[in-house]
Amino acid sequence: MVNMKAIAGLLALSAVLAACSGGSEGETETSTQAEASAPTAPAGPLAATDISTLDGTILANFTGNAANGKQAFAQCRTCHVTDAGVNKIGPSLNNIIGRTAGTVPGYTYSAANAGAGFVWTKEKLFQFLEKPQRVIPQTKMIYAGLPDPQKRADLIAYLEKPY
Repeated sequence: MVNMKAIAGLLALSAVLAACSGGSEGETETSTQAEASAPTAPAGPLAATDISTLDGTILANFTGNAANGKQAFAQCRTCHVTDAGVNKIGPSLNNIIGRTAGTVPGYTYSAANAGAGFVWTKEKLFQFLEKPQRVIPQTKMIYAGLPDPQKRADLIAYLEKPY
């Protein structure tokens, strides 16, 4: 007689594997082919002068609203503040625009961020906020990014003159 617990375990394992695979065998092959043909991100950080965004937008096309930016900053407050000299999980964002990346005193940056070698311009920050790992691969900042370009512009307006 076959052990019923073993059969139940195999069925559960099969269900989990099917759920993780994302669908049927044909769909898996298609998605694997799409992943193989998709362009890969550059292995290293973007050039300091590169301000291109994934969505093709540029900061100059948006007018930032600091009041809306303050609301957008609410999600950043878990790790950052705009107070000078106050570091939390992340560094203080006080006077970030015009500052060299990875240089807040008293904060221990990842090697990637400390060696980024660029100055935070509004345009670079606009690019970074879209997808931080694209701009500084291997940064220790765990944040997927802010895809909405207007919200990025608003956040930058707030960071320029936080209140």
